[in-house]
Amino acid sequence: MESHPSYALLSELTTKYPRTAGSLLQTYNDLKLAQQWEDLEVFEVPSCSRGAFKGQRPNTTAVLYVIPCSLSESLSLSWFRDAFEDMGKPPHIYLAINAEDSNIVYYKLSPGIVKPPV
Repeated sequence: MESHPSYALLSELTTKYPRTAGSLLQTYNDLKLAQQWEDLEVFEVPSCSRGAFKGQRPNTTAVLYVIPCSLSESLSLSWFRDAFEDMGKPPHIYLAINAEDSNIVYYKLSPGIVKPPV
């Protein structure tokens, strides 16, 4: 992992939170290289013991927030509440769920109960 070109940008958080290093690096590479997000920044979410990202999809101005996790992690409602708090209460966040085979599924989460669009 240390030899990957993206590692230098993420090394502070991967060293601080080694359990989430794989999902952090995998999500960063997907957002930056595959999806080509712009103005992608990494920041710390201390209550969740990991790093997260904010940035913009290509040709958009909306700032989106992504928090990576592993498929094997157990997350709670209080964990999600704390994540929203640490990220400054955005209208929604994307949970990037990383599988062992490098697949990533993104779930859009909103605080409270939100009626799905028709």
